[in-house]
Amino acid sequence: MTIEEFLQLTPQQIKNYPLALQALWYDYQEDWHRSHKTIDTVGDKDSAWVHAYLHRKEGDLSNARYWYRRSGKPESRSSLSEERQQIASSLLAEAK
Repeated sequence: MTIEEFLQLTPQQIKNYPLALQALWYDYQEDWHRSHKTIDTVGDKDSAWVHAYLHRKEGDLSNARYWYRRSGKPESRSSLSEERQQIASSLLAEAK
């Protein structure tokens, strides 16, 4: 699935995807709070990566660094939109 196809999913359809992708979808819909709430209590590495991105976007870099460590991913130095696209591409490839 491409990112473009992913973005065309409806709120009902997104419920069939892993929580990390659900959270990322809500962020693409400009709903940071719903995105964060979706993964706030999830402990898997993919969700931690999205969580890191969300805190980086929020401007809470120390919290973002914590979540990058939990995800096993390096702290991103790219733009927020580039990082979001990288995460989406990676998670969508895994979801096949």
